[in-house]
Amino acid sequence: MKSLVGCCGLILAFLLSCTEQMEQQTTVLSQGTDCTQIKALSPRASNGVYLIKPPGVKTPLKVYCEMRPDGGWMVFQRRSGEALSFNRKWAAYKNGFGDLTQDHWLGLKKVHSLTKNKTKKWTMRVDLWDHEGGTAFAEYRNFRLSNEKAAFKLHVGKYKGNSGDAIRGAYPGIDQNGFGFSTVDRDNDGCPCVFGDILETACTSSEGGGWWYSRCGSASLNGDWHPADDNIGWASGLHWHTWKGPAPYSVKATRMMIKSV
Repeated sequence: MKSLVGCCGLILAFLLSCTEQMEQQTTVLSQGTDCTQIKALSPRASNGVYLIKPPGVKTPLKVYCEMRPDGGWMVFQRRSGEALSFNRKWAAYKNGFGDLTQDHWLGLKKVHSLTKNKTKKWTMRVDLWDHEGGTAFAEYRNFRLSNEKAAFKLHVGKYKGNSGDAIRGAYPGIDQNGFGFSTVDRDNDGCPCVFGDILETACTSSEGGGWWYSRCGSASLNGDWHPADDNIGWASGLHWHTWKGPAPYSVKATRMMIKSV
């Protein structure tokens, strides 16, 4: 009887091990230095989670690759609802949170590890969906993030798209390019600022989530998510003011991703 129990235990352990290996195989579809290279080497590659190992990075990274006709893009932010809260502190934004196949934030540290490589240049794309069925996009050339010591400062180059350049601002004086990342426990914005008769000491107090705030800026996609009947006039939300306005409009869904060029 003891022998039978022992044998059953070994079989169960073997089946569990096989199941874990199968799960890993379904997650790790391929490998490469980034999503762009994977798409170039395998033109028919599908969207999904891949294991990439950029030059100079010791530990491979799991990322979600969006395979488009113009190349493979690595998704580092996705919002589509209220299930996942983006009201997180510095450590969470640094390391990442959420499910790569659903809403998530990949992590500032991972994005910096990719874009610090000076042998490559990167383009960032922001996709936006409103509550009425409309879509818009913004692309920025020469995207990169500084290291943590520099608060993962945002750097973007030339803009193109149909959403408007919200990062540089809907009006003068609120350019977010060149600012560090801020969270509720790490303030790196350009305030205190006065809006009308209201003193703003930290952008995260009204905008929510974490972002590259300036004074406080017209782009902010990590605030509280709002449904269609409750999305206009909120200070916090998913804002891209050069596309929707003049009243603050919280969009339905967002996606931020980068590709090497």
